[in-house]
Amino acid sequence: MTAEELRENFLDFFKAKGHTIIPSASLVPREIDPSVLFTTAGMHPFKQYYLNPDETSDARIATSQKCVRTIDIDEVGDDTHLTFFEMLGNFSFGYPKKENSYFKEETIKFAWEFLTEILGIEKSRIYATYFHGEKEIPEDKESLEILKSISDLKEIKPQGTEDNFWSLGVENSPGGPTVEFYVDGIEVWNCVFNEYTFKKGQYELSENKGVDTGMGLERLLAVVDKKKTVFETDLFVSIISKIEEISGKKYEDNQKSFRIISDHIKAATFIIADGIIPSNVKQGYVLRRLIRRAIRHGKILGIENNFTKDIAEIVISTYSNMYLELKENGNKIFEELEKEENKFRKTLAGGLKEFEKLTAITGKDAFNLYQTYGFPLEMTEELAVEKNIKIDKDEFETEFKKHQELSRTASAGQFKGGLADTSEQTKKLHTAAHLMLAAIRKILSGDIIQKGSNITEERLRFDFNYPEKLTKEQIAEIENIVNQKIVENIPVEMTEMPKDEALKLAKVSFDPAKYGDIVKVYKIGDFSIELCGGPHVENTGQLGKFMIKKEESSSAGVRRIKAVLE
Repeated sequence: MTAEELRENFLDFFKAKGHTIIPSASLVPREIDPSVLFTTAGMHPFKQYYLNPDETSDARIATSQKCVRTIDIDEVGDDTHLTFFEMLGNFSFGYPKKENSYFKEETIKFAWEFLTEILGIEKSRIYATYFHGEKEIPEDKESLEILKSISDLKEIKPQGTEDNFWSLGVENSPGGPTVEFYVDGIEVWNCVFNEYTFKKGQYELSENKGVDTGMGLERLLAVVDKKKTVFETDLFVSIISKIEEISGKKYEDNQKSFRIISDHIKAATFIIADGIIPSNVKQGYVLRRLIRRAIRHGKILGIENNFTKDIAEIVISTYSNMYLELKENGNKIFEELEKEENKFRKTLAGGLKEFEKLTAITGKDAFNLYQTYGFPLEMTEELAVEKNIKIDKDEFETEFKKHQELSRTASAGQFKGGLADTSEQTKKLHTAAHLMLAAIRKILSGDIIQKGSNITEERLRFDFNYPEKLTKEQIAEIENIVNQKIVENIPVEMTEMPKDEALKLAKVSFDPAKYGDIVKVYKIGDFSIELCGGPHVENTGQLGKFMIKKEESSSAGVRRIKAVLE
């Protein structure tokens, strides 16, 4: 069975069971949960529905959700760990009050039917586990009785909270016992029954019960096809063949490096497609680390020329039928991979040469490799393990904090509002962003707010809330208004005033609590008034010609504009 067939079988099965099939959410959960870097599970986009089921019209949902988990990056290369994976899941909300919702019986029987009848897995290969009760939480007798009613299920194992109870452990969050299905001793399907709410350190029965199931596509595919590892499935064989072609090496002799390159470039391809570019912060840092770790393992295989684009092409070909954003953003993916590979290759050889000189690695040494050669600490740690050397991480952190403090002092607080630096061109683009926001509000809606920005010397990137793709006419109007204000040569005036007074003048895009008691208000005539930390040019006539290069979706309900000044 191919991955595409398995995915289709799963979604078709649950569609026939009355589920609404929802496309995968973005890997970058900006709107859903900005506190985490990536979407890590199928239920992530639906968390709010468990406590507030009336927020969704669909009591039954099924998805194939793309996920990235970064906690085990260092383990990738073994038989089981992946950074990027797809999670198949079926969900139900608001049981028993919400019409068409379901709970334990349907969930367990759906799972058994799909595994044995749709996939044809021999029943003798399957066993199940359930929650036997622990830490003042009662045994899940209901699930046990349902499992016992399945005549061909020969083995049911009781387990405790560590294995068969799911919870975030966060105040007012859902949680509950699980039933898990194993094939050949490998866990393939985790069925979570959210029937509790965590309050004041205890689990209370919830009025709204929900179902959250998760099944890793890659692992299930390996089990169905009786492969020893996920790297033997059709999701990886083409990528591995390409690495063999590029490197002239055999997978069997170099499994760790082949697996790291396959997984990391696949993850990087999907992350870039969802709007992230390599950087030294947040998701961009993870992306950079993935790409650079793959490049280093390419070097171990003797690959001296750029190759990440070639791997990305295979990834896009493998997944583009399901994830259209890969093909739509293909050029961007190739461009960012090439840029990062060119940048890192310039310093990789020098950094490795410097590393080889070291017989011991102090925190200062590790920081020098980071600052001078672009080696993430994790890469230096990995190299150190290979040489059986330990790194003083505390000293590294001390050096890193010193560097941050020096940077803060040098910039005098100027690196704010998504600005990469304080160069003259960045100031101009930052000022243009103020004009653009005012123009967007004039053309689209006065309720538009900024949802994020990133401004460099080359371009500005600006995210804002809007549910629809902008028309060519709307884009042209925004450009015209901004350029008209530039021609008018309007002074940019800054006034410091109490926050309460400023909030009467300006509409803010962020939580007012994040501002200090005294704030800076930048005014461009009567056209734009914004709370901002700066920096800006003195008047709009300094900006040049404003041009919007691209308008696209950033995430659900959020649009992104990329613009330049010429």
